[in-house]
Amino acid sequence: MKLNYIFLSLLLSLGVAKAAAQQPVDYVDPFIGTTNFSVCNPGAVLPHSLMSVVPFNVMGSDLNQQDKDARWWSAPYEYHNKFFTGFAHVTMSGVGCPELGTLLTMPTAGPLDVDYHNYGSEYKDEKATPGYYALTLKKYGIRAEASATMRSSIERYTFPKGRANILLNVGDGLTNESGGMVKRVSDTEIEGHRLLGTFCYNSQAVFPIYFVLRVNKRPMASGYWKKQPPFSGVKAQWDKDNGRYKLYTNYSREMAGNEVGYFFSYDCAEGEQVEVQMGVSFVSIANARENLEAEQRGKTFDAVRADARQTWEEALSRITVEGGTEAQKRVFYTALYHSQLHPNILQDVNGQFPEMENNRVGYTKGNRYTVFSLWDTYRNVGQLETLLYPDLQLDMVRSMISMYKEWGWMPKWELFGRETWTMEGDPAIPFIADTYLKGLRDFDINAAYEAFSRSANLPGKDNKMRPDIDPYLEKGYIPLGFYAADESGDNSVSHALEYYMADYALSNLSKALGHTADAKKYYRRALGYKHYYSKETGTLRPIRKDGTFLSPFDPAAGADFSNAPGFHEGSAWNYTFYVPFDVMGLAKLMGGSKKFVNKLQMVFDKGLYDPANEPDIAYPYLFNYFKGEEWRTQKEVSRLLAKHFTDKPDGIPGNDDCGTMSTWAIFSMIGLYPDCPGQPYYSLTTPVFDKVTLHLDKKYYPNGDLTIETRRTAPGQQLIKSMTLGGRKLSQYRVSHDDLLRGGKLVFEVK
Repeated sequence: MKLNYIFLSLLLSLGVAKAAAQQPVDYVDPFIGTTNFSVCNPGAVLPHSLMSVVPFNVMGSDLNQQDKDARWWSAPYEYHNKFFTGFAHVTMSGVGCPELGTLLTMPTAGPLDVDYHNYGSEYKDEKATPGYYALTLKKYGIRAEASATMRSSIERYTFPKGRANILLNVGDGLTNESGGMVKRVSDTEIEGHRLLGTFCYNSQAVFPIYFVLRVNKRPMASGYWKKQPPFSGVKAQWDKDNGRYKLYTNYSREMAGNEVGYFFSYDCAEGEQVEVQMGVSFVSIANARENLEAEQRGKTFDAVRADARQTWEEALSRITVEGGTEAQKRVFYTALYHSQLHPNILQDVNGQFPEMENNRVGYTKGNRYTVFSLWDTYRNVGQLETLLYPDLQLDMVRSMISMYKEWGWMPKWELFGRETWTMEGDPAIPFIADTYLKGLRDFDINAAYEAFSRSANLPGKDNKMRPDIDPYLEKGYIPLGFYAADESGDNSVSHALEYYMADYALSNLSKALGHTADAKKYYRRALGYKHYYSKETGTLRPIRKDGTFLSPFDPAAGADFSNAPGFHEGSAWNYTFYVPFDVMGLAKLMGGSKKFVNKLQMVFDKGLYDPANEPDIAYPYLFNYFKGEEWRTQKEVSRLLAKHFTDKPDGIPGNDDCGTMSTWAIFSMIGLYPDCPGQPYYSLTTPVFDKVTLHLDKKYYPNGDLTIETRRTAPGQQLIKSMTLGGRKLSQYRVSHDDLLRGGKLVFEVK
């Protein structure tokens, strides 16, 4: 009897322990990266979903450290800000230009006031987990909660006793575009649209978002508002609301303008709850309504929240880690979370989506994606998707190829069917070539190759992707002033480096497709980077139209993101080593391996490396090309992770750029890094964790899971003593994608 009791007690204790065990989703802290210009947010969102519901705290108050009313600001949320003015619907994470972040829903209590400067409130008791966000508004004592599905949102407001109001502010938001419409459908439903766009100063790249909003209780009063223009003279005498917000309580058709909105008012009992649902579409109001019906019909707030958590649990469980600290697990899984926010689905539940750069509505049976920040994500995010989420990566590549078929060009920085022409180069080439060369091939590679051939060869006057290609083809480089009259804003070296990278990836793809002559041609082009190397400065250096180097020249100029001739958002030091396809050739230019290694180490020692600048983020892995110097990679990666990636709100070193910085941390923490886009290899370093298991999709990777083990004899050890892959000793610190998957088990012995 006593034995049975002990056995039962043991079973119960094991059950409690199992129930209490943390899942990957429990380690995610959405507040990481919400300050330090990382411009992430803690809102409710699903992996790659169209909808996101984000606390909007960047307008209307001197309490805010970063307020869009006072300065240029690119995120709907900042951790240190104090003034909440509603939930924004459909946002972006980690981007460097303000966009989206509109359709603001706000609960208030007491007399109706529709001016956000007045109705905004300080807040407390924030809580955020994947798919859920909540806070309490100090001014009103209202608890506001939010969750989301793929194309719709749900909010729950718990009110104090008395008058309660729910506001939809259509006019304000993060975007620099203006104009919207709202229309009453019934006592509990409204619909409308809002114009978005002008991302990164592209004034013509605009597009509408359509919405349907419902409340679950009939209000005692409702109506519109519109801010009146500031009239003068006799005209001002006709409107007592001149220059102010005007309420329309006896009007029930549509209201349009730059600052319009709608309100619902209630007489609430203490603790009474009202729920708000919103469906969105980039095709039509009818589709927004259909999305809402399909995804939330019959569901409660708690059911939507539970579904959101489960969706994230499935996505994040593609990797399991053992060992490491609790803080490192929070950093890791939050980084994985951030890596899965973009791109976003664009199609509605009926398969419709706005086609690329035309007025047609397309149809897809699979996922059509949008928000392709390719200058950032071709470096590592695409590689992570290829490895962990190959089904999604294939749909993303198919989406890009469909864009080409719809308007004749691959995307560069595409946003909801519009091309914004942001940043440099021809980034779709390395993104897709890398995918193909790693064995994911279920897409129209011939159409992709046709697109790549166009952008790589058409003359500048006909070439939207490479408008400055003429001197590149003729001379092998782009001189200063060819495309930008003002040398201080000229990005010629940055442009050319991206073209070299794209042409190298295209050379590899050409070879794989049997286009031998093309492969040789593009490889020769890629080596044109040598034109820019200056022995005098030991860096890449802009070239004037007469063929001479720019003089005077400061290689450190531009490090603070100021304009520097030849370079975009960085200095010569941030770009000089960005020749990952010919590291040994660059070393030869620099006078040999030893000089290369010393100069690269100097970049780190003197603080010239920028951990938040895409061209140089792979720098730490370049030491792996030199026998006996690999320890430097292990040392620098470990140091950079500890310094720049933490579990604090400032735990990302700068703009996360649609998950690019987070993905650097993910790869670095598991001991692999894709240091050369378009080349199916990984560079190795010391993992943070004792064991990492990548649960690979057997449909694409028949060998199944890949495990990475790190064996230490004491905590804190970081230098690799030996490595084996599939039981065989490794002597090189770079391994091919195929060998890695065939090996199945990578083991590091660390000292």
